[in-house]
Amino acid sequence: MDQRGNTASGDEGPPAQQGGDLVVRVHGGHFYVQTEAGIVDCLIRGRLKQEWQDTDLVAIGDRVCWTPTEEGRGVIESVAPRQRALSRRLPPPWPGATTVSEQVIVANPDQVIVVFSHRNPPPNPLMLDRYLVACEAAELPVVIVANKRDLGVRRKAEDPFALYEAIGYRVLRTSALTGENLEALRELLRHKLSVLTGPSGAGKSSLLNALWPDLDRRVGEISEYHDRGKHTTVVAELLHPEPDIYVADTPGLRVFLFWDIDPEQLDAFFPEMRPYLGDCRFHPCTHVHEPGCAVQAAVERGEISALRYDSYVRMFDYAF
Repeated sequence: MDQRGNTASGDEGPPAQQGGDLVVRVHGGHFYVQTEAGIVDCLIRGRLKQEWQDTDLVAIGDRVCWTPTEEGRGVIESVAPRQRALSRRLPPPWPGATTVSEQVIVANPDQVIVVFSHRNPPPNPLMLDRYLVACEAAELPVVIVANKRDLGVRRKAEDPFALYEAIGYRVLRTSALTGENLEALRELLRHKLSVLTGPSGAGKSSLLNALWPDLDRRVGEISEYHDRGKHTTVVAELLHPEPDIYVADTPGLRVFLFWDIDPEQLDAFFPEMRPYLGDCRFHPCTHVHEPGCAVQAAVERGEISALRYDSYVRMFDYAF
């Protein structure tokens, strides 16, 4: 056949994804496509580039049809419509600049695994809340992995991740060093295309190495001065460590700007606020300064976390 694009047989792709061969790596304008015969290095057909909108034409997780040009190389002819995507607004090139382009982190994921550490670096609640809002907006199931449990666990009353369990999010506490809950994480990934994301230094690569040593992912150190992680994964890549597991290992993100979320929608992406949204005196209500706000009253009564509410206000005021 001159044109490839049938879904690979066997274990080449998650069963939920159809419509072409799977893009497993993107780097420097090259798109590496998993086929029945192996990985093919593809470029994008010029006419597709002319259709460019303010988004990535092709991302890992996309399904594409392609034409071979020479041994091991080809050109992408078409991209299947995305069922869903985890995206962010492309960070500005310099302070004070603005951008309006979508960066697709992973296309067509089944779930998002957000990895933060108990300590070193300490968890940043605002950044975690931004990830959760992005997943809520994209209607993507999300699991919080609280890694580096071996560095010490706070009392439950001081545990920052207990708050998210109370809201209803699943939290899996892990240690790549001791092996705690690694098998539970493996089972969580089975039969799915998962995004493994989170800030630099949280231990994403260490978890992957602990589960599958043959992957040999590069592991970095934590900067003592800034108490932040250094980027070790520099290119997003879709890993296939077991026949029924696909894991997108993404570079650590220090900035997560929302894509396609309006400030007026923000309250709907905080699950604990939803029961109160119809009870405010004014409609619409920003839940920031209006009198008679049911959300603010719930915060005062302790029914909504003041920490989460602070994240909401900061996102509403500054993030759009």
